[in-house]
Amino acid sequence: MSGAGGARAELAELARNAEDFRLVELPAPAPTDRAAAVLMLFGVLDALPATRGAADVVSADLDVLLLSRAATLRAHPGQVAFPGGRLEAGDDGPVAAALREAREETGLDPAGVEVLGVLPAVPLAFSQHVVTPVLAWWQRPSAVGVVDVAESAAVFRAPVADLLDPSRRGVTVVRRDGREWRGPAFLVDDVSGEFLVWGFTALLLDAVFDRLGWTEPWDRTREFALPV
Repeated sequence: MSGAGGARAELAELARNAEDFRLVELPAPAPTDRAAAVLMLFGVLDALPATRGAADVVSADLDVLLLSRAATLRAHPGQVAFPGGRLEAGDDGPVAAALREAREETGLDPAGVEVLGVLPAVPLAFSQHVVTPVLAWWQRPSAVGVVDVAESAAVFRAPVADLLDPSRRGVTVVRRDGREWRGPAFLVDDVSGEFLVWGFTALLLDAVFDRLGWTEPWDRTREFALPV
């Protein structure tokens, strides 16, 4: 089992050897796609451990920072996501954009964040963005919370041991125009409620967990209903 320091080392190794990291086979980005970045921030975020205790591969105090988007947003309302957003003119690349967006969305102090590296950018045709995941470790945690209620409904730590719990894992199914898309999903409990992590965020977590060898066997036929 990896303690917090061991998990940091494994994440850093992933960042150093991420050239062949892929979520799924995706089409090449279109010339009009916008560049974006998300912050995958791991660390010991507070004194509250996972509810299940330690998993076989990670300690109970390892967490990842997530937020729930406001239900009033036009794009992906109510979905759980990593802090992040589009690159702006003043951003010096995806790392700067991910840190800026995280500060604006959650109030975290970027000075306490150790950037471990970036994963290959992911083209998302449905949102017309090319998203660069930024892997990071929270060396000196700072207070976080909802900064703008028009943007976020909740900001919370998600214990990785809970995310890995097979009883909290399943798939979501999107059926549209005669086609079906199935993707991994996670149930997360927080003081503000229970959240379903699905879509791009769940795909990214699932791929990272698989690559690090953290994944526990789970029922891939179990379906979670999408939030209304």
